[in-house]
Amino acid sequence: MTRRVVVTGVGVVTALGCNTSEFWDKLCAGKSGVSHLQRFDTADFKVRFGGEIKDFVPEDCIPPKEIKRLDRFCQFALYGAHKAVRQSGIDFSQGDPYRHGVVTGSGIGGLHEIEEQHCALFDRGPNRVSPFMIPKLMVNAASGNISVSWGLKGPNTAVATACASASNAIGDAFDLIR
Repeated sequence: MTRRVVVTGVGVVTALGCNTSEFWDKLCAGKSGVSHLQRFDTADFKVRFGGEIKDFVPEDCIPPKEIKRLDRFCQFALYGAHKAVRQSGIDFSQGDPYRHGVVTGSGIGGLHEIEEQHCALFDRGPNRVSPFMIPKLMVNAASGNISVSWGLKGPNTAVATACASASNAIGDAFDLIR
């Protein structure tokens, strides 16, 4: 038997904005999210522009204590999930938690954490590397934290297929539902 699969909520974290309607309006208007990078010094780089996330306020959806223990990629995923769940109106406290799952996609996972701990290792020594490095940088940190947030106990996977990760994750989720 094949089941009908529908999207019930959307949450976005993009260079066009972190609000679904703002993102959609800009997308339909043909606006670009590419601009000069401001998050770090680009003086030594040949390319100084990209699709930077500028209006991201994780505190809108994630408790500050939790933000500290999450890499930025995981904050993006959790924020987007919160927005999507809120928009969907789904109450995960109802029903069987083993029938609710998460599939996420990320090209690389916690790159910021990798960079930060690499610097800690070489600048301050091995004892200064965070014991939370691995849990923060793993690609499945996003799906794991989303599952924990809502007590979801069904399938939990993370896809890492470079630029196709999001599309791959949607396809995998589709297959799990059907």
